[in-house]
Amino acid sequence: MKFMYLILPLVCLTASCGKFLEEYSTDQKYVETTADLKSLMIGEAYINNLTFSIYNQATMGTLTSETGITAPWLHVMDDDSEPFLVDYVATDQVTPFYMLSSFHNWSQEPARSILNMEWTDVFWRKLYKRIGALNAILFQAESLAEKTPGDDELKHLRGEAYFLRAYYYFLLQNTYGSPYRKSTAAADEGVPLKVSEKVEDRYFKRDKNEAIYKQMVADLEQAANYLSNYNPVSKLQVGIAAVKILQSRVYLYMEDYDKVVASLDGFESLGYAVSDLNQYVQNSSFSARSSSETVFTMGTNMIPTVFLNDSMGAYGGDDRRASAFKSSDNLMQTYEQEDLRPAAFFMRSTKNKAWLPAKYRTWKTYNDPEQVSCLFSFRAAEVVLNRAEAMAMLGSDVQARNELQTLRQKRLKNATAAAIPQSNAALVDFIRQERRRELCFEGHRWFDLRRYAVNSRYPLPASFTIKHPTYNYDAQSNAFTRAGYYVLQGVQQDAACWQVPIPKYAIEFNRGDLTNPVRPERAVQPL
Repeated sequence: MKFMYLILPLVCLTASCGKFLEEYSTDQKYVETTADLKSLMIGEAYINNLTFSIYNQATMGTLTSETGITAPWLHVMDDDSEPFLVDYVATDQVTPFYMLSSFHNWSQEPARSILNMEWTDVFWRKLYKRIGALNAILFQAESLAEKTPGDDELKHLRGEAYFLRAYYYFLLQNTYGSPYRKSTAAADEGVPLKVSEKVEDRYFKRDKNEAIYKQMVADLEQAANYLSNYNPVSKLQVGIAAVKILQSRVYLYMEDYDKVVASLDGFESLGYAVSDLNQYVQNSSFSARSSSETVFTMGTNMIPTVFLNDSMGAYGGDDRRASAFKSSDNLMQTYEQEDLRPAAFFMRSTKNKAWLPAKYRTWKTYNDPEQVSCLFSFRAAEVVLNRAEAMAMLGSDVQARNELQTLRQKRLKNATAAAIPQSNAALVDFIRQERRRELCFEGHRWFDLRRYAVNSRYPLPASFTIKHPTYNYDAQSNAFTRAGYYVLQGVQQDAACWQVPIPKYAIEFNRGDLTNPVRPERAVQPL
C-alpha cells in the first residue's frame, strides 16, 4: 500500500482516542455515542495550546519542534516585521532571528537556522493529521445521526467539523499553494485535497486551486446549516458567527463580493461588537476572550516568543540584548497621530524602545483564561473590513465608506468621514491599508498581500516589493550596522517565494509526486 504520510485519517490518532487507534473498517464500530465523538473532536481536531517560558532570547525550541502546531514564521515573511538585534548572542542559540531568518529573507530552504542546520516544519503534517481525523469524524457522525436524528449536540459537532476542515484547507492552501487567481484557478496548483475517511492506495499530488476553494465553500455551507442559530457562550467553540466570518473571508479571496456581503447578513444580531479604543485602559490586553470582539480562538499566542523584549533577565546576561524581531518602521509609519491603535496594539521594548506587537499582554499568567491566539482567531473587526472591501469592489462606495467609518470612530480620536477617499481605486487602497493597521500580527498580512497581487480589478503595482533590512555585527563596538536589504518582488516576478515550500518529508514520502516551484538564490541588495 502506498500511503501518504501526512494524511492517515485514523492510524495517526493518539492514545486518547481509544478504539480509533485501529485502522478503519466498515464492519467495526469506533464511536458509539455523541460524547465519544466530542472527546475525539477536542483531542484530535482542534489546535492545542502550548506552554512556554521566556527567560532569555532562545525561545524557538518548542515552536519549531514536534510538540504542537504553530507557524511562527507566518509573522515574519511580510512587511510588518524586521530584525531586532542588540548585543551579541551565540549563534548556536535557538533565538527567533537565528531560527526564522531564512523564512524572513525568503531563502531557498527556509526551514534552516543561521548555522545552516535544518529543522522540521510541522505545520503541514499537523494540519493534515487533523484533516484526517475530521474526515473520520464526519463519517462516523453520519452513522450516529441515523440513530439519533434529533441530537442537537451531534448536529453542532458536525458543523464544527465542517468548519475546521474548511479552515485547515484555507490555511494550507494560502501557505503552501499558489494565490487564488480567479481567471486561472482551474489550472493553478494548490495543495492535496482529501475528504474521504478511507486510506487510499495512491500517492498524492497538488490539486487545483478551484477544487480546494470549492471544497471550502461546500464545507462552510454544511457548517452554516448545522450551526444555524447556534451561538456558543465559550469562545473556544465554533458557532454560526465564526462560520459567517470564514465564509466572508473565503469569498473575498475568490472575488465573489456579493457573497461576502450576503454571508455576513445577521452577524450584528449575534452579540459581537467592535470595542471602542477611546475607552482603552493603558497597558491592558486589547485581545481577550471576554472581549466583545472575540468570536472564536484556539491554540497559542506565540507573539511574545517571536517579538522578544530586550530585557529578559539581567541575571542571565539578557539585559539590553535582542536576537528577535520587531514591528517594522514601514508598518508603524502608517498610523496617524490621532490613531489609538499603537497604544493598544503595541508596546515599547524596555531598553531600546522598539515597537513590539502586544495585542495580548497577559501571557505571563499560567493557563490564562483570557488568552487569544495570534493566528487561529476570529474577531468582529474583520467583519467590518471584509464587508467594506466587498462593497467597494461592487461599486457601492457610499456604503463602503459608511462601513469603514464605523470602525474608524472606535479606533481614532475625532475620526472624520472626510478622511476616507472618494474615488473607488483610492477607497479600495485605503481599506487595504486600514486592514493592515487593524489586523496586523493576526495571520492576515501575508495572505492578504498574495491575494492583492493577483486581484483582477486592482492588483498591486508591478513595482511592489518587500524590503527586509540586513545587518553586519562589529565585535569591537558590539554594534549592528545596516548593510543592505533582502528584497522580495511581487508575485508576478517572484512567484515561488510567495508560497512556503512543502516540507521534504512529504515530498519524499510521495516519491516526488508532490513538487515545489524552484526558489531563486537571494543576495543582499546594497543600501
